[in-house]
Amino acid sequence: MLSEQTITQLNSLVEQYGESILNVADTIWKHPETGYREWHTSAFLAERFKELGYEPVLMDNIPGFYADIDTERPGPALAVIGEMDSVICAGHPDADPDTGAVHACGHHTQCAYLTGAAAVLRDREILGSLCGRLRFVAVPAEELIELGYRASLREKGIIKYFGGKVEFLYRGVFDGIDAAIMIHSGNASEKSLSIDKGNNGCMAKNITYIGKAAHAGASPHKGINALYAASLGLQAINSIRETFEDKNITRTHPIITEGGAAVNVIPETVRMESFVRGATAEAIVSENKKINRALAGAALSIGARVRVRDIPGYMPLHNDAYLSNLMYMTGAAILGEDRVNASDEWGAGSTDIGDLSCVMPVVQPGGGGGEGTGHGEDYRVADAKIACLDSARCIIGLVCVLLGEGGAELYKVKEGYRPKFTSYREYFEFAGAMYTDSELVTYNGDSASVVW
Repeated sequence: MLSEQTITQLNSLVEQYGESILNVADTIWKHPETGYREWHTSAFLAERFKELGYEPVLMDNIPGFYADIDTERPGPALAVIGEMDSVICAGHPDADPDTGAVHACGHHTQCAYLTGAAAVLRDREILGSLCGRLRFVAVPAEELIELGYRASLREKGIIKYFGGKVEFLYRGVFDGIDAAIMIHSGNASEKSLSIDKGNNGCMAKNITYIGKAAHAGASPHKGINALYAASLGLQAINSIRETFEDKNITRTHPIITEGGAAVNVIPETVRMESFVRGATAEAIVSENKKINRALAGAALSIGARVRVRDIPGYMPLHNDAYLSNLMYMTGAAILGEDRVNASDEWGAGSTDIGDLSCVMPVVQPGGGGGEGTGHGEDYRVADAKIACLDSARCIIGLVCVLLGEGGAELYKVKEGYRPKFTSYREYFEFAGAMYTDSELVTYNGDSASVVW
């Protein structure tokens, strides 16, 4: 583990770069951008890395990059990840007035600790104690939002996957990486570091109900009301919630994104988005079949059509047990045991580092320093030093533990890890099978066919 001398040294270096680290968080807070739109954020961070002596490798047609340190000593390869995207919460006082984007997710503090770690780990003495290779990854699009926009990127061949880490995995950014670490900084937490067991995965859904337009006053009988069909679909989903087994921690929460064109026209097209979340990939697939059946039944009862596009979202996150223990011990050594928490809790949210956890050991604790409701109008980082500087200390410390002493601890992590998929190819085949795009109800005269 870390010596007192190393802890003192890295604390001193973090303080030395403290103003610069906090400036990164402040700048990105003021320029929020949603997934696959983080061009300003990506360029700003890449320039910071260049100033530190790195050569960032840009993704060209999407935001994001990676930058490497090679110690030139044999050893394993470790990735340190920071997320760049924001959420949308137009009611937040600091939201972008044009887009509604705001970092009510705390991702701006991840960008801060990423640049802080990149600065400190170039220190000659600290770097001289490490082995192997270190890759810093500034990744886009963790928040699974704006599904229509991401679908358009996919249709244009710009992206294949909606989540930034999955897209980076597909593009080879994580090839040869033995483990990945990050901290979801800025959570509303009393602790500077909170480590749990993991959280749900999810499937994303685009749902389009298709009816027939008609004059809503003069001839509504000539129309087919897609909005009524969608409303019945929502009611049908709510009516089957008690069939979801508690052990699967199923969550589904559809929204209507387009509900009609004019008040005096029977709505012809209604668009919806939703997730299906669950504790296992198998549960997500199983419960999604029920949901599609409910959506199809609603369309059939009105005589409407319904097209459903199911999109592989994120796999459940399983924080590696050995990595989690190392993270806890590192945090306790640097911050004190009273500021670190470890539990067997399972979260119902979703993140694309879950996909990485299927093919390599990962750990993603929550950081502290935030207050208010995550993704809400009152969220803010109340203590930037906790959110940014403490996270940087813990990330740097864990890097030193994993790549110090010939990489012995990271080799132990690899030895004990049991992947869900034996190869990237097997993972992508499973994810690809989850992608479907079909009409669930078709009509031929007076008869109808239903597929789910």
